[in-house]
Amino acid sequence: MKNKTAYLGLLLAFALILSYIETIIPFQSGIPGIKLGLANLAVVLCLYLFGWKDAFVLTIVKALLSGFMFGSLSMIMYSLTGALVSAFVMTILQKTHWFHVPVVSAAGGVAHNLGQLLVAFFVVETYGIVYYIPILMIAGLITGILIGIVAALVLPYIQTILSKGTP
Repeated sequence: MKNKTAYLGLLLAFALILSYIETIIPFQSGIPGIKLGLANLAVVLCLYLFGWKDAFVLTIVKALLSGFMFGSLSMIMYSLTGALVSAFVMTILQKTHWFHVPVVSAAGGVAHNLGQLLVAFFVVETYGIVYYIPILMIAGLITGILIGIVAALVLPYIQTILSKGTP
């Protein structure tokens, strides 16, 4: 595809802008670790537009850059693990062609939280972290569905733009 690098750069910029917006939105759930995950919209779009390899690269670069710009080293560790688990699960589901975009995204949201809980389990070294599982799964499911719905609505327009190309 012509200009693929430019489009991937735009998706990365979009993901970083959404990460920044998420840091300034006063979203208080009262439960540590629950975020809206807005930047995952760029990853879902990338997965459907360019494939799993580019989605994995975008995931890694997004987690590293957003961590360095808006977070900390520990945030990068949690974010990168969750994002990679999420990208892996979404890739498997997307490749089957059995599931719609919101379902794939919802599974990614749940997997992201499971990946982060796995890191937290080893960092905190306590079994008490298991009590967060139901809450974080529900949060991942809800935010994943919402992001998937937005992606499903936007994808046809972007695919039309990409198919027409530039003159």
